[in-house]
Amino acid sequence: MMLRGLTTVTFFADDMAAATAWYTKVFGIEPYFNKENAYIEWRVGDYQHEFGLLDSRFAPHTPGRGAVIYWAVDDVEAAYRRLLELGAQPHEKPTERGPGYVTASVYDPFGNILGVMFNQHYLDVCAGNGSTA
Repeated sequence: MMLRGLTTVTFFADDMAAATAWYTKVFGIEPYFNKENAYIEWRVGDYQHEFGLLDSRFAPHTPGRGAVIYWAVDDVEAAYRRLLELGAQPHEKPTERGPGYVTASVYDPFGNILGVMFNQHYLDVCAGNGSTA
């Protein structure tokens, strides 16, 4: 098995109207797909990754704590502050993890953890300088 990259990140919400409005503000774009307000999707970022929002009624049972998905940003501190201004709650403040790597995360208003990261490797890959080996 070879992982080839993210296809869709799915978050869950009880109040789909509020979650749709919040993420539309976060992304600065309207969703491109809406299945009866039960599943809504945006294409986000350099590679147009799919971000899905699913009504919590349809969430599969997932034991454990889940995963934190980090989205690449140019300025972690600014992105973190903006998310807090939009109503998110702190999860982990901006933290340098090593040269070229800074992360932060918040709880969105619907209980999901949203991560942001400055990642030099990501920038190198975007510029065509990264290794896929």
